[in-house]
Amino acid sequence: MSNTSPQKTDILIVGAGIAGLLAAADLQASGFQPLVVDKGRGVGGRLASRRIGSATFDHGAQFITARTPRLAALLNEWQGLGLVTEWYRGTSAEHIYWRGVPSMTAIPKHLAKPLNVRLEMKMTALQQADSHWLAIFENGETIAANAVLLTAPVPQSLAMLDAGGVALEASKREQLEAVDYEPCLAVMAVLNAPSKIPEPGFIRFDERPIAWLADNHAKGISAVSAVTIHATPAYSSSHWDDDRQEIGRRLLEVAAPWLGAEPAEFQVHAWRYARPKVERDQPCLVLNPSPPLLIAGDAFGGPRVEGAALSGWAAAKALKELQR
Repeated sequence: MSNTSPQKTDILIVGAGIAGLLAAADLQASGFQPLVVDKGRGVGGRLASRRIGSATFDHGAQFITARTPRLAALLNEWQGLGLVTEWYRGTSAEHIYWRGVPSMTAIPKHLAKPLNVRLEMKMTALQQADSHWLAIFENGETIAANAVLLTAPVPQSLAMLDAGGVALEASKREQLEAVDYEPCLAVMAVLNAPSKIPEPGFIRFDERPIAWLADNHAKGISAVSAVTIHATPAYSSSHWDDDRQEIGRRLLEVAAPWLGAEPAEFQVHAWRYARPKVERDQPCLVLNPSPPLLIAGDAFGGPRVEGAALSGWAAAKALKELQR
């Protein structure tokens, strides 16, 4: 641990995905000074995009839908700002599937601009220190916070709490230990010619190694032909430890009838915590009322981008009530 005095903040939010960023924005608008930390090099979590040469890929969340008025209003606001646009509509004309502009990472980057966000900050332990929390990071830094919101995947959050010796009520620990996630192996392939994927640029599969196949050029985010393949949870789980390049080759072989061209190059990304298996009853969980410690994310709000957003907002509301 560092011998220097810890940095201090009102509220420490661990995780710069959509839940953490929306919670931080809500809290900041109410006069708090939240600090968001994330172990990654960029914000967004599974709102993720990547470039390979001239190709651009959404390789995490593929779209955003809104079933609640608050998110629908926010998406309309983002549309006005040029951050999202309609990709396609479902069976109901009102059910819009939105994509990011120019890609999904535009959304978290926009949310992060007015916030205090620190990246490449891997928290290894959280300790209670009298009336506040002390977060310990891999780089030796420490941060003292009046309240903490954890939005990282639940197993990672539990590991931080255990490392700091934080005692949880038995029922709450049981709830957290019951959270399980589906993994997803994602392949990003640059093609030398247009794909055969039909409009609007994706295919869903049922009983195949592939769950989702998307054409990023047809979607409107890539200048050249580029496809994203998401393997099914079953395939991803059973082949998780396989060589990544071999996984890519196998899945591209399965997808070949819809590719229309040999891949020029490809990369594979592994999402260990792609989607919670079971939705919880509450949108966030108060682990400790004083000093406040909460946990949120799509494992609570629901396994979609909207679920993570609703969970972040619910956690912000709970934190404001706890600190009145």
